[in-house]
Amino acid sequence: MSLTRLRSIPSRPSPPADFYAFLLQTCLRTENASAGRSIHAHVVKAGLHLGVYLVNNIINLYAKFGFFADAHHVFDGMPLKNAFSWNTLLSMYAKGRMIGRANKVFVEMPQRDSVSWTTMIVGLNLMGEFERAVVVFLEMVRSGVPPSQFTFTNVLSSCAALEALDVGRKVHSFVAKLGLSGVVVVANSLINMYGKSGDVETAKAVFDRMRLRSVSSWNSMISMYAQSGRMDLAQDQFDEMTDRNIVTWNAIIAGYNQNKLNQEALEFFSRMLKEQSVVPDNFTLTSALSACAILGLLRVGKQIHSRMVRTEKPCHGQVGNALISMYSKSGGVAIARRVVEQAMASDLNVISFTALLEGYVKLGDLQPAREIFDLMSYRDVVAWTAMIVGYVQNGFNSEAMDLFRLMIDKGPKPNHYTLAAILSVCSSLASLDHGKQIHCRAIRSTGLSVSVSNALITMYAKSGSIAGAKTLFDQIRQNKETVSWTSMVIALAQHGLGEEAIVLFEKMISTGVRPDHITYVGVISACTHAGLVEKGRHYFQQMQTKYMIQPTQSHYSCMIDLFARSGLTQDAQEFIKTMPVEPDAIAWGSLLAACKAQKDADLAKVAAERLLAIDPDNSGAYSALANVYSACGRWDDAAKIWKLMKDKGVKKEQGFSWTHVKNKVHVFGVIDGLHPQRDAIYQMAAKLWKDIKKEGFVPDTQSVLHDIEEELKEQLLSHHSEKLAIAFGLISTPENTTLRIMKNLRVCNDCHSAIKFISKVVGREIIVRDATRFHHFRDGFCSCKDFW
Repeated sequence: MSLTRLRSIPSRPSPPADFYAFLLQTCLRTENASAGRSIHAHVVKAGLHLGVYLVNNIINLYAKFGFFADAHHVFDGMPLKNAFSWNTLLSMYAKGRMIGRANKVFVEMPQRDSVSWTTMIVGLNLMGEFERAVVVFLEMVRSGVPPSQFTFTNVLSSCAALEALDVGRKVHSFVAKLGLSGVVVVANSLINMYGKSGDVETAKAVFDRMRLRSVSSWNSMISMYAQSGRMDLAQDQFDEMTDRNIVTWNAIIAGYNQNKLNQEALEFFSRMLKEQSVVPDNFTLTSALSACAILGLLRVGKQIHSRMVRTEKPCHGQVGNALISMYSKSGGVAIARRVVEQAMASDLNVISFTALLEGYVKLGDLQPAREIFDLMSYRDVVAWTAMIVGYVQNGFNSEAMDLFRLMIDKGPKPNHYTLAAILSVCSSLASLDHGKQIHCRAIRSTGLSVSVSNALITMYAKSGSIAGAKTLFDQIRQNKETVSWTSMVIALAQHGLGEEAIVLFEKMISTGVRPDHITYVGVISACTHAGLVEKGRHYFQQMQTKYMIQPTQSHYSCMIDLFARSGLTQDAQEFIKTMPVEPDAIAWGSLLAACKAQKDADLAKVAAERLLAIDPDNSGAYSALANVYSACGRWDDAAKIWKLMKDKGVKKEQGFSWTHVKNKVHVFGVIDGLHPQRDAIYQMAAKLWKDIKKEGFVPDTQSVLHDIEEELKEQLLSHHSEKLAIAFGLISTPENTTLRIMKNLRVCNDCHSAIKFISKVVGREIIVRDATRFHHFRDGFCSCKDFW
């Protein structure tokens, strides 16, 4: 007899099979998974594991308990399978939101009945793949399989979610053709579909033609009117009802809440409590608490919370989220946090999480926020963006970038806010490759909004590509956004293009774009880097007299830096005396840095003392003062400063440089013995040192502020971190490509001179971003024109 013939013979369960099946079903009802496994073992031992009926029960047990691998393993071992076997496996994957595996089972099924097709539609609905659900329904009809009422309720739900009125009408015609129009649940689904698709008249027509109506029919009409903003009609429908249930009250209260009639929502909530016909459930409480949150009624919200405690309502799920949002938005963040600790964090929704996250960001405590984020069962683009922005605002760039990558891989599509936030990370890390990838993604997906465009200008500028920043600015300059123009002025200033920055600033004013206080920080900085002292004085006055912008600490610091970099330390001191506020650490640091070039040890001491009064642990103040003493040949005084620094436990900030090669960051210290290509790097560094000396480079051994032999000074200079980073770049990138090097401290005199020679010897452009600005080295020259 053929295998096909055998499969067609129905299996008749034996009495022992009935007994074991009863036990398995009891395990399901009592939720006893371990007992179910034991019964499975007994079935195998009794030799009953080949019977279709009993094995189907075992598969069903494992599927319902979530042991998917076990269920599939048992299914694979069945010598004979019937429709129930296949449908059980299909339902397991479909309802388990594993739609890919469900589809694989669906394709492999030898025969598909109404249950099979409906199960696929249910699974697709659960995954939000409503269009595919409709397509599967149409394939079902073409296959000649008659839909059941359950099929119709699910496909109509898909149409409602898509607001696909045309398709919904076609489904309605199938319903009428099969004579299911009078089935209450199907008619209710039709009302819901028409209502959500905006066809209120047809929905009402369906309702009016119903010979039998359930409370759900009336509730569907109330919900439909509420969704269309017709709360007057929703209330009329509510008043006509003689039999109301909790869903009825929830529909009317939620309707008022969703239509921003929150006072009315609370009035109906109060009316419900007075009538005592039904007890508020989580949906009722959620709407009432939402109304309190929007109105800022902390007192009323607390009363509702107290009622929940008295009636022993659990504060998790939707109602927990509503409580958290209510407290967070009404000034009770501390209570909101306690609610989170007591509730199920995995059920926290996006609105509540975002409200809480704002509180955590203000506290700078992001670890609890991330733990809650990871536990959330549903995270949309708002939640992902809120968490990324939280990291960015608190300086956790690596964490922000890792989370963004995870979002691209497993999360929703980023929006403008997400992209702008992550571009600021690329700016901080000077990661041009990552920035370009995000630029492409923005063009393909969301387009270039003003915020993303401004973030891209900053990213290109801080990653060393001033050309990229210019190109982008030229595309959006017609928008006349102050932020866009300001970003470009600052970018040009940072790249040493002071004159160009000033020209752009003047064009900004003539175009009618009003500068703000940040714009003036940018243009005065441009004057600083170009040595245009008088121009800087002019803009400082113009800011106050023409635009009535009062100077901030940043403007004063820029002016002190302007004088100090130009060697006008006397002017800087006079300016400080006239300031209405005390100089900040940046201002004193600028003056202290200028003292080394001027070899003014007395002023350096004053500046260092003032700087340390503001920031006692500022290692740069000790280092700068010691360096001034060393430059003046006062080695004993320098040694005393280093000893004082050591005694106070202040650690000197170590200089390091880094570069991006093939999307990987390579970091170098002054002496770097850990890099896997160490030998090749040092060989290249030695070759470069030899080659540039042949070209006329003379090492600036005065940059080594230690009393040691000249030969040892040269060796130390040749191994400065930026020189090692350049050596690595040369052996790791194709010829003629631009090298981009970042450094955490200011580049020293020797490295600045050496890199000019290196750029000429190797025939490459080398862009170095130090702590204050960019240097573009090409053909033996630097963009700063040696004014830095």
